[in-house]
Amino acid sequence: MRQLQIEVSGLEPGARLLAPAGMCSPEDAVSATTVTGGDIVTVALEPELGLTALWIEAANETVTLTHTITPAPKDQGYPEAVYTSRINRYTVAADDLTEASRTIAAKAGGGRAGIDALVAEAEARFTYDHPEARFNDGAEAVPYLSCGTTPGSCVDINTYLVASLRAAGYEAGYVYGYFFPAEKGGVTHDMHCWVVTRHDGEVLDWDIAHHMKAGLGPTKPGLNPRPGWRVALGHSMGHTYRMGETLAQLKLLAEPMKRGPGGTWQKLPIIARLPAT
Repeated sequence: MRQLQIEVSGLEPGARLLAPAGMCSPEDAVSATTVTGGDIVTVALEPELGLTALWIEAANETVTLTHTITPAPKDQGYPEAVYTSRINRYTVAADDLTEASRTIAAKAGGGRAGIDALVAEAEARFTYDHPEARFNDGAEAVPYLSCGTTPGSCVDINTYLVASLRAAGYEAGYVYGYFFPAEKGGVTHDMHCWVVTRHDGEVLDWDIAHHMKAGLGPTKPGLNPRPGWRVALGHSMGHTYRMGETLAQLKLLAEPMKRGPGGTWQKLPIIARLPAT
């Protein structure tokens, strides 16, 4: 059992936050959550995804969420909703990306070889970066990157990969939470995401961004190509939560977000800690 602490700063008393309550994964599960520096007003459900979020009112300038992390039961998998295709602009491939993905997978021979080929193709289309403008901003579907490289974060790379895999007929999902590099002693300041595939009963995790950042060469399956620890807190893109008269429609809910004016949702500075076992 471990304690994942997420400290959110830059608040004013009375501010409202929406934070992921966690999920089960093959590795572990969030079994309980407590809040200091604020109060949980209600728990909101994302019915299509089976996820819940905590609606928190800050009492101080800093709010800390403490998630109790327990080992997953034997044979625990990812929730079935991880693999469910949903129709929104973050998940559906544009026609040319669909055609290219099917061609690439078929040329590789289909099956697991097709997955490997699509992972390699996504890796070849990006350089790791955090651009202000994302490659799919303003697009109604995930666009095809036909040549050259595009700067992108783990969010961008995995958006492209999941859309590509699903377009080629594979079961694939987008999972997010936190990764704690071993060299940083169990501390991080932002979220991380990865991709899971399921084919012929084999479930594999893929982390292209870590292979890029660490110079590990072509991406191979595995949760921690970089030494460290990770916790899954949620999955999928396109979330809707209702808290009374307040409606939150979000790309994803990986870190606590503050409700701003005009229905906007803002990220805030965080420090996440997970003591090593």
